Amino acid sequence: KGMGTENAMPRPNVTGKMLTKVIEYCKWDLEHPTPASDDNKEEKSTDNILPWDADFCKVDQATLFELILAANYLDIKPLLDLTCKTVANMIKGKTPEEIRK
Repeated sequence: KGMGTENAMPRPNVTGKMLTKVIEYCKWDLEHPTPASDDNKEEKSTDNILPWDADFCKVDQATLFELILAANYLDIKPLLDLTCKTVANMIKGKTPEEIRK
């Protein structure tokens, strides 16, 4: 018989480097909780990034996209929101041609 997939281990989707960054973010988030907001508008705004969060996301584009994938794969919504807001701010006001560069 061939090997079954019932006991297959999932292939890691997060590198050690990204896991280190994710843990750094999670530690900061745990030690510095932001008050919950009832305002959905604030959640959708891309202008409300805290200074530490902005510094955390000052990485090269490839790393930023790896962080998005890691946050999504590991289901860390605050990190996913932060990294997506960062990308949104990067492309805000640019033409499609400028974004492709």
